[in-house]
Amino acid sequence: MTSYSNESSFVKHISCPSCGSSDANGLYTDGHTFCHKCFTRTDGDDVSEYHVKEKKMSNFKFYEEGKTATITDRNIGSSTCQAYGVRLAEDKHFYPYYDDNGTIVAVKTRNVSTKSFSIMGDFNKATLFGQNLFTKGGAKVLTICEGEIDAMASYVMQGSKYPVVSIRSGAQSAIKDCKMQYEWINSFESIVLSFDSDEAGQQASKQVAELFGSKVKIQKMTQYKDASEYLRLNKIKEYLDSWWSAEQYVPDGIIQGDTLWDLVNQPVEEADVLYPYQGLNDLTYGVRKGELVTITAGSGLGKSQFMREIVYHVLKNTEDNIGLMFLEESVKKTAKSIMSLAIDKPLHLPDIQVKDEELKYAFEDTLGSGRLYLFDHFGSTDVNNIVNRVKYMAKGLGCSYVFLDHISIIVSAQENGDERKALDEIMTKLRMLVQETGIALFVVSHLKRPDTKGHEEGAVTSLAQLRGSGSIAQLSDMVVSLERNGQHEDPIERHTTQVRVLKNRFSGMTGPACSLLYNKQSGRMMERFDEKDL
Repeated sequence: MTSYSNESSFVKHISCPSCGSSDANGLYTDGHTFCHKCFTRTDGDDVSEYHVKEKKMSNFKFYEEGKTATITDRNIGSSTCQAYGVRLAEDKHFYPYYDDNGTIVAVKTRNVSTKSFSIMGDFNKATLFGQNLFTKGGAKVLTICEGEIDAMASYVMQGSKYPVVSIRSGAQSAIKDCKMQYEWINSFESIVLSFDSDEAGQQASKQVAELFGSKVKIQKMTQYKDASEYLRLNKIKEYLDSWWSAEQYVPDGIIQGDTLWDLVNQPVEEADVLYPYQGLNDLTYGVRKGELVTITAGSGLGKSQFMREIVYHVLKNTEDNIGLMFLEESVKKTAKSIMSLAIDKPLHLPDIQVKDEELKYAFEDTLGSGRLYLFDHFGSTDVNNIVNRVKYMAKGLGCSYVFLDHISIIVSAQENGDERKALDEIMTKLRMLVQETGIALFVVSHLKRPDTKGHEEGAVTSLAQLRGSGSIAQLSDMVVSLERNGQHEDPIERHTTQVRVLKNRFSGMTGPACSLLYNKQSGRMMERFDEKDL
């Protein structure tokens, strides 16, 4: 980094050639400048020399006294310099900049020995370097480079046949310069960006490409840094090869179809684990990590028990860790309910008799596996608190499956009182979390009460009955509903749940999936296939 004398003091505000600011650049007595907007420092001549140049700005006599000559060390001939109006004097190059009317409004001076730049004139009125030479839309292809020397080098290597211009002040000014000259640049059928191969140049290429879309092609210079280097080393063929093979710009996230053979030739994605019920698997093809599955039903129709059945099935059929967040019940209730599935006895009920060895087995088979993690919420159901705990289960505890029962209680705890907005917020955050962590997340949501008979009396469910503004249906990969007439006179019908798939992003198949009969003695929900299962 260049150091500057502590005795140097501020002289005046001047324009900045790097960012285009009219007054953010500061001139100091030792001749260096520092821009307080883009933080660019440059070396410069003695300040007294600057004042001399400033007096000559009106007629650019210093430029007029220069001569058209060959830039020998860059292999750029005098005819090209003459075409672009570039002049030389001693160890300095003068690059003229024109306004829209073809009048010189600024001259950039490059000191060859110190590699520093200075600008005289009104740079804010300047168009792109070389723009004055080419008619708007006068050719099929326009090449834009990152610097004046690069523009002339590219022009030479293209046989002086096609228009080539340069942005005004390097990669940092690319997007601003091209926006200012948008109409002129966009008049060309195709635009090749021949920016430097360094990180700044490639980033600038993407920013400019976003302005002009599919007509942009980005030249990849893999051997040398810029066009000037190719010409200096007489690698004209290599430069032209990369110019002709410049790739059409494709925005991030857009993939050309003919590049996807290896991807589509892979085996069809299989489930990471199946559901415990055949009818449900027939429609959904099981559970895949990275899915957000919503379970919904009317109040008291067995959503929590249905979730537990899936939890136990995942526990017994995978080696993955599982996170449990049952917000309407205590940790003890959740623990005993999960243990119940191991011995087919509802341990949470007071009249159930169980032997010590049975209880020990139930514990070892479930909680004792070390793969179940329960959330003790202590009444705290703040949205961010819940989301952070889900994230911790996924990232900190390595849980591949997380069960959240239910989001409605989270929403009801919010202070703003806007249920629709709160549901949108929690579902959006959970969706993003699934994408980030790759977990399979099961959430329970309540339904809106239908206009006719209630869900507790067997009303058929639909996506339109989900609570909120539609975010649950939109953001879920799978929506599974439970329907049961809890008031039916027939005890079999009263304890039979119809499972319906309302949304299925994976296979698209929806509709009735299976019937589950709740057995009061075992506390289990078992699939009914025919009358013999009663």
